[in-house]
Amino acid sequence: MKNSVELLAPAGKWESLVAAIDAGADAVYLGGKGFNMRVHNSDFNFDDEQLKAAVAFAHERGVKLYITLNNLISTEELAPLEKYLRYLDDLQPDSILVQDLAVINLVRKLGIKIPMHASVMMNTHNTKAVELLKTFGITRVVVGRELTLAEVTLLKERTGIEVEYFMHGDMCFAESGQCIHSGVLFGQSGNRGRCMKPCRWIYKLIDETTGDTLNDWSYKLALNDMCMFRNIPDLIQAGVTSFKIEGRMRPPEFVRRLVTTYRQEIDSYLADPTGYTIDEARWDNLYKNRVRDYTTTFAFGAPTTKDIGLTGEREPRIFSRAVVEPAFDDEAVKNIFETERAIKSSAKPKLSVRVATLESARAALGAGADVLYVGGEVFKPLKPWTLTDIKKAVAIAHEAGKKIILAMPRTSKDKDLAELAEIFTQAIDFEGVLVGNLGALNLVKTLTDAPIYSDVSFSVFNPLAAEFLQSLGAVQATASLELSFAQVRSIVEDSPLPIEVIVHGATESMICDHDIAKLYLPGYDEFATPDKLNHHYALADEAGEVHSLRVDQFKRWHIFFGKQLCLLPYVEKFLGVASLRIEAQDYSPEITAQVVKLYRLALDGEDYSALFDEYKKNTPKLGAGVYRFRLSKNSI
Repeated sequence: MKNSVELLAPAGKWESLVAAIDAGADAVYLGGKGFNMRVHNSDFNFDDEQLKAAVAFAHERGVKLYITLNNLISTEELAPLEKYLRYLDDLQPDSILVQDLAVINLVRKLGIKIPMHASVMMNTHNTKAVELLKTFGITRVVVGRELTLAEVTLLKERTGIEVEYFMHGDMCFAESGQCIHSGVLFGQSGNRGRCMKPCRWIYKLIDETTGDTLNDWSYKLALNDMCMFRNIPDLIQAGVTSFKIEGRMRPPEFVRRLVTTYRQEIDSYLADPTGYTIDEARWDNLYKNRVRDYTTTFAFGAPTTKDIGLTGEREPRIFSRAVVEPAFDDEAVKNIFETERAIKSSAKPKLSVRVATLESARAALGAGADVLYVGGEVFKPLKPWTLTDIKKAVAIAHEAGKKIILAMPRTSKDKDLAELAEIFTQAIDFEGVLVGNLGALNLVKTLTDAPIYSDVSFSVFNPLAAEFLQSLGAVQATASLELSFAQVRSIVEDSPLPIEVIVHGATESMICDHDIAKLYLPGYDEFATPDKLNHHYALADEAGEVHSLRVDQFKRWHIFFGKQLCLLPYVEKFLGVASLRIEAQDYSPEITAQVVKLYRLALDGEDYSALFDEYKKNTPKLGAGVYRFRLSKNSI
């Protein structure tokens, strides 16, 4: 009976590995010294010889051992990654946990014989994504943390994939893989195991227009720790294969206590499901020794304020404090672009613009855009693109002799994909489809022959990931916003797939499924006052940055950086990319026209200084994103 579900424990050190196995873990996951999501502390994780010993130690005791290789890999890390994969193939752990498509690509190329599990960082929310992952050799998926257990059950039934589910430990407020705040602001990416946890800062909710405080300072994004102890039967009945305890940075005694407690409780249920009741003594021990307070996050529905550590009193460690974002003309930014060589150029890049309305589409085309992106998420109070709107936009673009590409959301659940599929029943002449996730890519391939463009949400960090997307049918990829200029250049110059770079606009630091209005907006009621969502709000941080909040038609919230990205003065360095993109979804038609005209002039080698001076008067907060750093700090 014990083996009907798997209790999966973390190990950051050898002592924790021993503690987890002694306490009854069915499987243990751990990382090497590089290429994993816990690299802040050099005292943790296993060197090559320790990994070899760990695999042998676990297997001798009938315990499975999984090795985490679940961070994004930059170009300069690809050679060490290949060497590491060959070494792991000799060790034969029971699986490797992956995020970057480059790892899947290399596993195939090198003939590595280790099963792969899709990390939660792959942000898997839909059936179509799982079906595609299975064709890559993925045997298990750690599902997106925003899925309810009911949705997990459907995913399992529809695909037959093994499902791993976080049952205890630290949780992110943002969707996994869709938070770039740490990577952009500190050059230390959460997607590369170096998160500085901006979700653990204090914020206040303000009216974006007036600046008035609507909800005062608190730790608004500091989600409590997941704890499913009191819901073990629900997990088992949902079809979850593996119950995952988070905590590779925890001490051995902490791991031992957690594993022992969960082992005993799981076994109690499996031994007698009909007569099972929760052991309150075990619960009391677990609760009294908690770090943060507990939550079941999205397992049974959306979290409320009781699921968030608003006071910060139980926060074990603050990794960072809010800092001012770099301006586009900071000395550090200018120095980098003055000293770095330009990307090799063969042809002038296209100028693409993502817009939210027909009026902005006309404005962008009139100002010199080559490519329009329409569709996907639209932020209130604007309305989603209707089929009529899309057809009109196509006609406008084609009349101007320009390309138009249908954009899809960056995150999609099965319901979202089913609704989006209706667009493809219409005879609309797109030049392509911009897809936000693997499920959308898989769906589009079955519905249309239109070229596929991959969005920034794919977090393309290296040319091997781009190559893999090309093998799936993509004709262009978007570079991650966490890449430094030198790293963008290495991808563009080494990738067989054309690369687009986002150079201007309001860019999200986080995408999340938590309803921020329900959590913090005074007087908001989804039935009585839904119109409150048509007004704009923001989160202010301690450094004085104001992070715009926007909600889309899928009820996902988008938290933006305090400054809009602006790389206009450095455009000549980017002339080797396939396309430069302006994110104009939050712009009026007038501002859209102004920004597009600026980049059109710059690309055509004409003087834009007078127009730029005029633009800056009305847009004082222009930033440089990650481009003050020479490198996104690596994971080896």
